[in-house]
Amino acid sequence: MTTKTEAETEEKHSLSFVEQLVEEDLAEGKNDGRIQTRFPPEPNGYLHIGHAKAICMDFGVAERYNGICNLRFDDTNPSKENTEYVENILNDIKWLGFHWGHIYYASDYFQKLWDFAIWMIKKGYAYVDEQTSEQIAEQKGTPTTPGVASPYRDRPIEENLELFQKMNTPEAVEGSMVLRAKLDMANPNMHFRDPIMYRIIQTPHHRTGTKWHCYPMYDFAHGQSDYFEGVTHSICTLEFVPHRPLYDKFVDLLKEYDGSAAKGLNNYRPRQIEFNRLNLTYTVMSKRKLHTLVDEHLVRGWDDPRMPTLCGMRRRGYSPESIRNFIKSIGYTKFDALNDMALLEAAVREDLNKRATRVSAVLDPIKLVITNYPEGKSEELEAINNPEDENAGSHIITFTRNLWIERADFMEDAPKKFFRMTPGKEVRLKNAYIVKCTGCTKNAEGKIVEIQAEYDPESKSGMAGANRKVKGTLHWVSADACVKAEVREYDRLFSVENPSADDRDFRELLNPESLHVFTECYVEKYAAERKPGEYLQFQRVGYFMADPDGTTEHPVYNKTVGLKDTWAKMQKK
Repeated sequence: MTTKTEAETEEKHSLSFVEQLVEEDLAEGKNDGRIQTRFPPEPNGYLHIGHAKAICMDFGVAERYNGICNLRFDDTNPSKENTEYVENILNDIKWLGFHWGHIYYASDYFQKLWDFAIWMIKKGYAYVDEQTSEQIAEQKGTPTTPGVASPYRDRPIEENLELFQKMNTPEAVEGSMVLRAKLDMANPNMHFRDPIMYRIIQTPHHRTGTKWHCYPMYDFAHGQSDYFEGVTHSICTLEFVPHRPLYDKFVDLLKEYDGSAAKGLNNYRPRQIEFNRLNLTYTVMSKRKLHTLVDEHLVRGWDDPRMPTLCGMRRRGYSPESIRNFIKSIGYTKFDALNDMALLEAAVREDLNKRATRVSAVLDPIKLVITNYPEGKSEELEAINNPEDENAGSHIITFTRNLWIERADFMEDAPKKFFRMTPGKEVRLKNAYIVKCTGCTKNAEGKIVEIQAEYDPESKSGMAGANRKVKGTLHWVSADACVKAEVREYDRLFSVENPSADDRDFRELLNPESLHVFTECYVEKYAAERKPGEYLQFQRVGYFMADPDGTTEHPVYNKTVGLKDTWAKMQKK
């Protein structure tokens, strides 16, 4: 038996390094034992599975330690942001199963940040630079050579104040001026070399309209927003490691500004912790590239089931639990890695096996006629919804003389180990009868257009005679009680394993075979009544979900993932 101490040790070892750091802060009594995180997306696109990793950490830490996770939109660049993205971010977070404490916006703090910047100018900590962005970049130097001071670095405070006010007017020209922090042009950390704090953007903001014409940069707004809100742990990805000293520097200045540092009354400060990003094979996570795919109509939209976006995965049929399980399985480290898409698909497959309703669908149909079954007769048979869930119940399927089966399930001249339908051999029709193939009919070109078989009336599933063993079991749908459907089958969006590391234009790397549409498919009526959001397993084929493009009269389905990982086998050939 595992003792409590052993169990606690085992749980400790299962914690991510981020959670271990949080527990160390709690043990030391930091922030009076309070835990507060935040998820801070910029509303300039749709969330993808990389964001889901951050969401699971930000919200997960708050849940584990009885804290709170707030949602804060980093809306400091109105030229790229709008309310459409805000609304979809909210939907995606809720779909993943998380709940925020409060919703904030960086724009909530525009006046506070502006006042703080004015104080910095008055203290000689900031100045207005009228150089071009190219000149500023050139003067930054390199990691091994110091930068060169701007000719405007020591301009008088009053002049800086006047110019800064002009930056926030409708007449200000974008790119003509920026506000920079006066820090250290020789610092080996390039982010410390007089970073830009404000720039001019003459685009109306989705929340503040035309009140502001001058907007704070991420590095100036982010840490201060964390401080204003009382965030204890600012958890982000590894690319922000070099930003952390600047994050802490601005917090130090802010504490000086509000007087808490001098009074010694406020020991609070947010702690930034960084973890590795989530990267997947055969896809890209860059918002710029995802925007290009959508804007240039290279995919059908942000929710295209081939996209790594959460709305795309939801439309394809991924469950939120499967995404969370996948993220948990790959863990959090301080080293970037490329995760195999097959790992995500395995997590989806494992989860859907527990929750998907089993239905019958034939994607490449051929007619099967049960010649000794009475014409005009039909039977209602019971089909178990999910053998993995005894509470899932069952539904009724209709059996008739004329059926559809998969074309690949029949061979006229079959090899010895072919256990599906072939002349002279028996197979079971799932949930129905054992039948023996008696022949087939071909058209003038020699193509098989119909198969004939005879059924054993005593072999109905559940009857005593049904115990007779046959090696093959086939799925089917009644040709007289089915609905014609469209099925969309997806492959990898890109044809190379790591498109982000390829020097070619990423558009050239798109897989031209990433989408196959089957329009001559048939599904049982019960399947046609399923709605988007209901998880389905097409028996012997894979997992599917109804698409919003479909109707009950003409359903459309997206293939979520196959029953087995066939991709890995294909790559080995």
